[in-house]
Amino acid sequence: MVLDFGDPMNGATRVASAPVNFGIYGSNGASRDPDELLASMAGAGYDGTDSGPIGYLGADHELAGRLAGHRLGLAGGWVDLRYGDPGGFEEDLGGLRRALEWFSSAAPDDPRFAPRPTLACPGNPRRFARPGVPVQPGVPDAQWPAFAARVQRAADVCRAAGLEPAFHHHLGTDVETTEEVERLLDLTDVGICLDTGHLWLAGGDPPAALRAWAGRITQVHIKDARRDLLSQTRADGGDLTELVRRGGFCALGDGDLDIPGFAAALKECGYTGWVVVEQDAPATGQDLDAILADQRANRELLRRAGL
Repeated sequence: MVLDFGDPMNGATRVASAPVNFGIYGSNGASRDPDELLASMAGAGYDGTDSGPIGYLGADHELAGRLAGHRLGLAGGWVDLRYGDPGGFEEDLGGLRRALEWFSSAAPDDPRFAPRPTLACPGNPRRFARPGVPVQPGVPDAQWPAFAARVQRAADVCRAAGLEPAFHHHLGTDVETTEEVERLLDLTDVGICLDTGHLWLAGGDPPAALRAWAGRITQVHIKDARRDLLSQTRADGGDLTELVRRGGFCALGDGDLDIPGFAAALKECGYTGWVVVEQDAPATGQDLDAILADQRANRELLRRAGL
């Protein structure tokens, strides 16, 4: 099934929302009707969506049909693989291949906006418990070659299926800091999903990373974040889940980052592809009216910034 969006979105970028914005990761959120969620995104002016938990929006052609019904494209979707565990990694490849089959069913009208399989690490318990800087080491030096080789293999599996991957650095995992991303870039040819909020809370500089990694960025997640809440959460002994609950990843414009400035830099560097708006919501206790208001405001802010 080929999705035809018409002329309004034939520029260099399209802006997607994501189920994580609606607290979908958790027993309460996962029960939310996917058509209602997609209708909310379309009504707020988004061009597409991330998949959320694999299968939530449907499997295979069910996924493509549901997206087409709402005139939304598929930006990609998150797939964990255990790169530090040889046996676990082999087991996880089956899930990656299944996700790739489903993503491939949602063919875009423009190959620049094909879904990006988002390759990611599972949580590192030590880092998850104490998110952000100063961090503990993720992958030991001696294990980096094997770790990177498995990332490369996963990227090759994606390309064999006709899709270009994006590796997602993420707070609370083995790859979260600027230095760790750059080490992965040196050891592989995988593309990077630049996540502004996660990089900021890991001590990084998103605009500088955009300039440094421009040739390797295959997807962008625009997320605002607050280092003051990170510091307070850490001081109180809270983990990454608690940081999310407190609003560490806030509405665009309410945090530390210059979102319009980043959007301008994104255009200047010639980025082409999906821009995914993420405002991680807790899995319980969501105010859905407030969430929808934030998602509309997030989209409007980016529209004013030229995206």
